[in-house]
Amino acid sequence: MVAEQDNRDIAVVILAAGQGSRMLSDLPKVLHRLGGVPMIGHALAAASSLQPDRIIVVAGHGAEAVQTAVGRLDPDALIALQTEQLGTGHAVAQALPQLDGFSGRVIVLYGDTPFIAPETLTRMVADEAPVVVLGFHAAVAGRYGRLVTDQAGDLLRITEFKDADAATRAISLCNSGVMAIDADLLRGLIGQLGNDNASGEYYLTDLVALARDAGHRAAVVVCDEAETLGVNSRAELATAEAIFQSRRRAEVLAQGVTLTAPETVFLSLDTRIGRDAIIGPNVIFGPGVTVEGGAEILGFCHLEGCHIATGASVGPFARLRPGAELGQSAHVGNFVEIKNAVLDQGVKVGHLSYIGDADLGARSNIGAGTVTCNYDGVMKHRTRIGRDVFIGSDTMLVAPVSVGDEAMTGSGSVITQDVPDGAMALGRARQVNKPGLARRLMQSLRDRKARQA
Repeated sequence: MVAEQDNRDIAVVILAAGQGSRMLSDLPKVLHRLGGVPMIGHALAAASSLQPDRIIVVAGHGAEAVQTAVGRLDPDALIALQTEQLGTGHAVAQALPQLDGFSGRVIVLYGDTPFIAPETLTRMVADEAPVVVLGFHAAVAGRYGRLVTDQAGDLLRITEFKDADAATRAISLCNSGVMAIDADLLRGLIGQLGNDNASGEYYLTDLVALARDAGHRAAVVVCDEAETLGVNSRAELATAEAIFQSRRRAEVLAQGVTLTAPETVFLSLDTRIGRDAIIGPNVIFGPGVTVEGGAEILGFCHLEGCHIATGASVGPFARLRPGAELGQSAHVGNFVEIKNAVLDQGVKVGHLSYIGDADLGARSNIGAGTVTCNYDGVMKHRTRIGRDVFIGSDTMLVAPVSVGDEAMTGSGSVITQDVPDGAMALGRARQVNKPGLARRLMQSLRDRKARQA
């Protein structure tokens, strides 16, 4: 029961020290992206669902990069270093100093196993056994370690495939590697792990036998095999991405969102879409996107780090970058890019414009080809546009600059000074017509081309 969980201290240790040699990458395996975030973000999210006392990530290969990524995903997570990769038991031992003063239940997760469900972890925490192992019935057990249980279902031992006899290999109940163990018991047993095996490593699985020898009960919680999928290669990463997207699309549809072509929409781990929103085809959601109910995203849009309010519409072919805030009934049209800008209620940016580092007041209309010139080569500057402003097509707003309420700019203007409320700003050179010059110039160019040929 969840109520029982609230009365027990929980700590989570996430093992993320491996290199992942089968990925053929200089990037640590757990930092490869899945659902728009580093893979370890999925383990952190599952851990956070338990509201633990602390989360400890054990890093090794590429530790600095892992620490940086974890700091962005969960600033409260602690880091332990495993300078030598000597097995899962050795990795957990490196986290013990970060568990000083903790006496509750320790959950061990893996940074490359992204699909363990929060509900499964809750069941593990609720089990009263001092040691709880997460198992699954494999369709093809292959070389997984087998969980050997007694008639009551208690766990007797974990037997690695290479050490199993024919009868044990026939068991379909397999070891996921995920474990829950009382912290005091963990401290007492971890130093007893040996490395007398073919790999010369200290295995966390050996804690089961040590615990039973000490008179403690071990239990098994069973989950669906799909939850235990590990990612060890690019092919498995692609499979995991397909599984993730399929699940997230199903969740979004079940929450009352319309996806007109679900198989073409790509979501992130933290994508939030409200009821009655409509999402067109080929829309990509990067991290940090919230779409409120009743908004519409037309096809071929790319969104990241933005918030879209009720009744707003985006696209087609629009890009919203981090810091984009669209108010109610705002409209961003085709081939428009918005970055670090706030568009108040009813603002319209119809087409072919870049709005960066800007604040746009309610009901203002931005003409085609408008650019907020926000970068001077060193610093970024902000543009402020009031309410009910009309910005003429092809206006260059050279920041820092402000345009007052109910003001206008003429098409083709370069605005370098503030525009007062209600004023019309014209910032373009006076037109001069030269009679006949176009014909003479073109003929001269044709003659030159003919001589060169």
